[in-house]
Amino acid sequence: MISELKAVIPELPRGLRTVAKYVVDHPSDFGLDSIRETARKAGVSTYTLVRLAERMGFSGYDEMRDPFRHALVSTAAGLEQPQWVERLEEAGALGRVQAEASVNAMAIVQRSLERQKAAQMQRVADLLIGARSVYLTAVRASYGMAYYLHYVGEMALPSLQLVPRHMNSAIDELHQAGEGDVLIAIMVTPYSRETIEACRFARRKGMKLVLIADSEIVSPDLQADETLVAAVISTYHFGCYAGLVAVIEMLLALLVERGGDAARARIRSYEELRRDTQAYWSAGKAR
Repeated sequence: MISELKAVIPELPRGLRTVAKYVVDHPSDFGLDSIRETARKAGVSTYTLVRLAERMGFSGYDEMRDPFRHALVSTAAGLEQPQWVERLEEAGALGRVQAEASVNAMAIVQRSLERQKAAQMQRVADLLIGARSVYLTAVRASYGMAYYLHYVGEMALPSLQLVPRHMNSAIDELHQAGEGDVLIAIMVTPYSRETIEACRFARRKGMKLVLIADSEIVSPDLQADETLVAAVISTYHFGCYAGLVAVIEMLLALLVERGGDAARARIRSYEELRRDTQAYWSAGKAR
Protein backbone atom coordinates (compact mmCIF):
# COMPACT_ATOMS: atom_id res chain seq x y z
CA MET A 1 0.00 0.00 0.00
CA ILE A 2 2.80 2.41 0.87
CA SER A 3 4.55 1.74 -2.44
CA GLU A 4 1.29 2.28 -4.32
CA LEU A 5 0.77 5.64 -2.64
CA LYS A 6 4.32 6.72 -3.47
CA ALA A 7 3.77 5.82 -7.10
CA VAL A 8 0.57 7.86 -7.53
CA ILE A 9 1.46 10.93 -5.43
CA PRO A 10 2.81 12.99 -8.38
CA GLU A 11 -0.51 12.48 -10.21
CA LEU A 12 -2.81 13.42 -7.32
CA PRO A 13 -4.55 16.78 -6.81
CA ARG A 14 -3.02 18.91 -4.06
CA GLY A 15 -5.43 17.89 -1.27
CA LEU A 16 -5.12 14.16 -1.96
CA ARG A 17 -1.35 14.55 -2.32
CA THR A 18 -1.20 16.04 1.20
CA VAL A 19 -3.11 13.10 2.65
CA ALA A 20 -1.08 10.50 0.76
CA LYS A 21 2.18 12.02 1.99
CA TYR A 22 0.84 12.00 5.56
CA VAL A 23 -0.02 8.29 5.32
CA VAL A 24 3.42 7.44 3.88
CA ASP A 25 5.17 9.45 6.61
CA HIS A 26 3.01 8.31 9.54
CA PRO A 27 1.68 4.79 8.82
CA SER A 28 1.43 3.86 12.52
CA ASP A 29 -0.63 6.93 13.40
CA PHE A 30 -2.82 6.32 10.37
CA GLY A 31 -3.51 2.78 11.55
CA LEU A 32 -4.39 3.90 15.09
CA ASP A 33 -6.23 7.21 14.75
CA SER A 34 -9.85 7.87 13.91
CA ILE A 35 -10.72 9.53 10.62
CA ARG A 36 -11.31 12.86 12.38
CA GLU A 37 -7.96 12.72 14.17
CA THR A 38 -6.16 11.80 10.96
CA ALA A 39 -7.87 14.68 9.17
CA ARG A 40 -6.82 17.07 11.94
CA LYS A 41 -3.20 15.92 11.87
CA ALA A 42 -2.98 16.02 8.09
CA GLY A 43 -4.71 19.39 7.89
CA VAL A 44 -7.47 18.25 5.55
CA SER A 45 -11.17 17.40 5.72
CA THR A 46 -12.52 13.93 6.44
CA TYR A 47 -14.05 14.03 2.96
CA THR A 48 -10.55 14.30 1.47
CA LEU A 49 -9.58 11.09 3.27
CA VAL A 50 -12.60 9.32 1.85
CA ARG A 51 -11.75 10.61 -1.63
CA LEU A 52 -8.21 9.23 -1.35
CA ALA A 53 -9.57 5.82 -0.34
CA GLU A 54 -11.85 5.80 -3.39
CA ARG A 55 -9.03 6.98 -5.63
CA MET A 56 -6.93 4.03 -4.42
CA GLY A 57 -9.71 1.59 -5.32
CA PHE A 58 -11.19 0.97 -1.84
CA SER A 59 -14.88 0.94 -1.03
CA GLY A 60 -14.32 3.26 1.92
CA TYR A 61 -11.88 4.81 4.38
CA ASP A 62 -11.92 1.90 6.85
CA GLU A 63 -11.01 -0.58 4.13
CA MET A 64 -7.96 1.51 3.21
CA ARG A 65 -6.90 1.76 6.86
CA ASP A 66 -7.31 -1.96 7.66
CA PRO A 67 -3.89 -3.10 6.30
CA PHE A 68 -2.18 -0.52 8.51
CA ARG A 69 -4.11 -1.68 11.58
CA HIS A 70 -3.19 -5.32 10.91
CA ALA A 71 0.46 -4.39 10.45
CA LEU A 72 0.46 -2.69 13.84
CA VAL A 73 -0.94 -5.79 15.52
CA SER A 74 1.48 -8.17 13.83
CA THR A 75 4.63 -6.13 14.46
CA ALA A 76 3.90 -4.62 17.84
CA ALA A 77 6.66 -5.33 20.31
CA GLY A 78 6.67 -3.52 23.59
CA LEU A 79 10.03 -2.45 24.91
CA GLU A 80 10.63 -2.80 28.61
CA GLN A 81 10.88 0.65 30.15
CA PRO A 82 14.19 1.19 32.00
CA GLN A 83 14.03 1.76 35.74
CA TRP A 84 15.75 5.12 35.40
CA VAL A 85 12.82 6.33 33.29
CA GLU A 86 10.41 5.26 36.00
CA ARG A 87 12.46 7.21 38.53
CA LEU A 88 12.28 10.29 36.34
CA GLU A 89 8.51 9.98 36.13
CA GLU A 90 8.37 10.11 39.92
CA ALA A 91 10.50 13.28 40.08
CA GLY A 92 7.74 15.83 39.62
CA ALA A 93 6.40 17.69 36.58
CA LEU A 94 9.77 18.36 34.94
CA GLY A 95 10.88 14.82 35.67
CA ARG A 96 7.90 13.54 33.71
CA VAL A 97 8.78 15.85 30.82
CA GLN A 98 12.35 14.52 30.89
CA ALA A 99 11.12 10.94 30.99
CA GLU A 100 8.79 11.45 28.04
CA ALA A 101 11.52 13.13 25.99
CA SER A 102 13.98 10.35 26.87
CA VAL A 103 11.62 7.57 25.81
CA ASN A 104 10.82 9.45 22.60
CA ALA A 105 14.53 9.89 21.74
CA MET A 106 15.24 6.19 22.26
CA ALA A 107 12.20 5.22 20.18
CA ILE A 108 13.05 7.40 17.20
CA VAL A 109 16.68 6.27 17.20
CA GLN A 110 15.52 2.66 17.02
CA ARG A 111 12.86 3.47 14.42
CA SER A 112 15.35 5.38 12.28
CA LEU A 113 18.03 2.68 12.38
CA GLU A 114 15.71 -0.23 11.72
CA ARG A 115 14.42 1.49 8.55
CA GLN A 116 17.86 1.48 6.93
CA LYS A 117 18.35 -1.53 4.70
CA ALA A 118 21.86 -2.91 4.31
CA ALA A 119 21.65 -2.98 0.51
CA GLN A 120 20.64 0.67 0.29
CA MET A 121 23.27 1.85 2.78
CA GLN A 122 25.92 -0.01 0.77
CA ARG A 123 24.67 1.59 -2.45
CA VAL A 124 24.91 5.04 -0.89
CA ALA A 125 28.42 4.40 0.45
CA ASP A 126 29.59 3.07 -2.93
CA LEU A 127 27.99 6.01 -4.76
CA LEU A 128 29.80 8.53 -2.53
CA ILE A 129 33.14 6.74 -2.65
CA GLY A 130 32.99 6.46 -6.44
CA ALA A 131 31.89 10.05 -7.12
CA ARG A 132 34.19 12.66 -8.67
CA SER A 133 33.02 15.24 -6.10
CA VAL A 134 30.44 15.03 -3.31
CA TYR A 135 28.62 18.18 -2.28
CA LEU A 136 26.71 18.42 0.99
CA THR A 137 24.08 21.06 1.74
CA ALA A 138 21.58 22.01 4.44
CA VAL A 139 20.33 25.17 6.13
CA ARG A 140 19.05 26.31 9.52
CA ALA A 141 18.85 23.54 12.16
CA SER A 142 19.79 20.87 9.61
CA TYR A 143 23.03 22.74 8.90
CA GLY A 144 24.43 21.45 12.21
CA MET A 145 23.89 17.90 10.97
CA ALA A 146 25.59 18.70 7.67
CA TYR A 147 28.54 20.37 9.39
CA TYR A 148 29.13 17.30 11.55
CA LEU A 149 28.84 14.90 8.60
CA HIS A 150 31.35 17.01 6.70
CA TYR A 151 33.74 17.48 9.65
CA VAL A 152 34.11 13.75 10.18
CA GLY A 153 33.25 12.52 6.69
CA GLU A 154 35.94 14.41 4.77
CA MET A 155 38.60 12.36 6.57
CA ALA A 156 37.21 9.23 4.91
CA LEU A 157 35.94 11.00 1.78
CA PRO A 158 38.29 13.84 0.74
CA SER A 159 35.99 14.82 -2.15
CA LEU A 160 33.27 15.88 0.33
CA GLN A 161 32.48 19.61 0.22
CA LEU A 162 30.05 21.52 2.45
CA VAL A 163 28.10 24.14 0.49
CA PRO A 164 27.40 26.99 0.46
CA ARG A 165 30.69 28.53 1.57
CA HIS A 166 31.49 32.18 2.26
CA MET A 167 27.86 33.37 2.20
CA ASN A 168 27.26 32.13 -1.36
CA SER A 169 24.19 30.12 -2.30
CA ALA A 170 24.40 26.37 -2.74
CA ILE A 171 23.50 26.84 -6.41
CA ASP A 172 26.53 29.11 -6.89
CA GLU A 173 28.75 26.33 -5.54
CA LEU A 174 27.13 23.73 -7.81
CA HIS A 175 27.58 25.75 -11.01
CA GLN A 176 30.63 23.74 -12.15
CA ALA A 177 29.27 20.37 -10.99
CA GLY A 178 27.73 17.81 -13.30
CA GLU A 179 27.58 14.13 -14.20
CA GLY A 180 29.86 12.09 -11.98
CA ASP A 181 29.16 14.33 -8.98
CA VAL A 182 26.75 13.74 -6.09
CA LEU A 183 24.73 16.13 -3.93
CA ILE A 184 23.74 15.10 -0.38
CA ALA A 185 20.91 17.24 1.01
CA ILE A 186 19.75 17.09 4.63
CA MET A 187 16.30 18.47 5.43
CA VAL A 188 13.30 17.95 7.66
CA THR A 189 9.80 19.43 7.71
CA PRO A 190 9.24 22.32 7.05
CA TYR A 191 11.56 21.98 4.07
CA SER A 192 13.71 24.97 3.20
CA ARG A 193 13.19 26.53 -0.21
CA GLU A 194 16.96 27.00 -0.67
CA THR A 195 17.64 23.29 -0.23
CA ILE A 196 14.80 22.21 -2.54
CA GLU A 197 16.05 24.58 -5.24
CA ALA A 198 19.62 23.30 -4.85
CA CYS A 199 18.35 19.72 -5.31
CA ARG A 200 16.39 20.62 -8.43
CA PHE A 201 19.40 22.47 -9.84
CA ALA A 202 21.64 19.46 -9.16
CA ARG A 203 19.24 17.16 -11.01
CA ARG A 204 19.21 19.50 -14.01
CA LYS A 205 23.02 19.38 -13.99
CA GLY A 206 22.94 15.58 -14.21
CA MET A 207 24.18 15.03 -10.65
CA LYS A 208 23.14 12.09 -8.47
CA LEU A 209 21.02 13.09 -5.46
CA VAL A 210 21.04 11.54 -1.99
CA LEU A 211 18.53 12.85 0.57
CA ILE A 212 18.76 12.44 4.33
CA ALA A 213 15.28 13.50 5.39
CA ASP A 214 12.24 12.76 7.51
CA SER A 215 10.22 11.50 4.54
CA GLU A 216 10.69 9.61 1.31
CA ILE A 217 8.53 12.27 -0.34
CA VAL A 218 10.02 15.70 0.20
CA SER A 219 8.42 17.16 -2.92
CA PRO A 220 6.33 15.23 -5.45
CA ASP A 221 8.43 16.50 -8.37
CA LEU A 222 11.80 15.84 -6.72
CA GLN A 223 13.15 12.35 -7.39
CA ALA A 224 16.26 11.37 -5.43
CA ASP A 225 18.50 8.45 -6.35
CA GLU A 226 18.55 7.40 -2.69
CA THR A 227 16.67 8.66 0.37
CA LEU A 228 17.68 7.78 3.93
CA VAL A 229 14.68 8.43 6.17
CA ALA A 230 14.99 9.30 9.87
CA ALA A 231 12.19 9.88 12.37
CA VAL A 232 12.14 13.36 13.93
CA ILE A 233 9.00 13.22 16.09
CA SER A 234 9.47 15.09 19.34
CA THR A 235 7.60 15.84 22.54
CA TYR A 236 7.95 19.58 22.02
CA HIS A 237 7.46 21.99 19.14
CA PHE A 238 10.64 21.31 17.15
CA GLY A 239 11.90 18.07 15.66
CA CYS A 240 14.11 15.71 17.65
CA TYR A 241 17.31 15.07 15.68
CA ALA A 242 18.50 12.01 17.61
CA GLY A 243 17.37 9.64 14.84
CA LEU A 244 18.97 11.82 12.18
CA VAL A 245 22.29 11.74 14.04
CA ALA A 246 22.06 7.95 14.34
CA VAL A 247 21.60 7.55 10.56
CA ILE A 248 24.51 9.92 9.87
CA GLU A 249 26.72 7.97 12.30
CA MET A 250 25.88 4.74 10.48
CA LEU A 251 26.76 6.32 7.13
CA LEU A 252 30.07 7.58 8.53
CA ALA A 253 30.94 4.10 9.77
CA LEU A 254 30.37 2.67 6.29
CA LEU A 255 32.42 5.42 4.63
CA VAL A 256 35.37 4.83 6.94
CA GLU A 257 35.19 1.09 6.26
CA ARG A 258 34.84 1.53 2.50
CA GLY A 259 37.66 4.07 2.52
CA GLY A 260 40.03 1.32 3.69
CA ASP A 261 43.65 1.97 4.60
CA ALA A 262 43.68 5.33 2.82
CA ALA A 263 40.81 6.60 4.98
CA ARG A 264 42.42 5.35 8.17
CA ALA A 265 45.72 7.00 7.17
CA ARG A 266 43.96 10.33 6.64
CA ILE A 267 42.27 10.07 10.03
CA ARG A 268 45.65 9.43 11.67
CA SER A 269 47.18 12.40 9.86
CA TYR A 270 44.41 14.69 11.09
CA GLU A 271 44.92 13.48 14.64
CA GLU A 272 48.68 14.03 14.39
CA LEU A 273 48.14 17.54 13.01
CA ARG A 274 45.83 18.46 15.87
CA ARG A 275 48.24 17.03 18.40
CA ASP A 276 51.21 18.86 16.87
CA THR A 277 49.34 22.17 16.80
CA GLN A 278 48.01 21.64 20.35
CA ALA A 279 44.44 21.82 19.11
CA TYR A 280 43.19 19.90 22.15
CA TRP A 281 43.41 21.11 25.74
CA SER A 282 45.17 18.89 28.23
CA ALA A 283 45.68 19.30 31.93
CA GLY A 284 49.18 20.24 32.95
CA LYS A 285 51.17 18.21 35.44
CA ALA A 286 50.47 18.99 39.07
CA ARG A 287 53.29 20.85 40.82
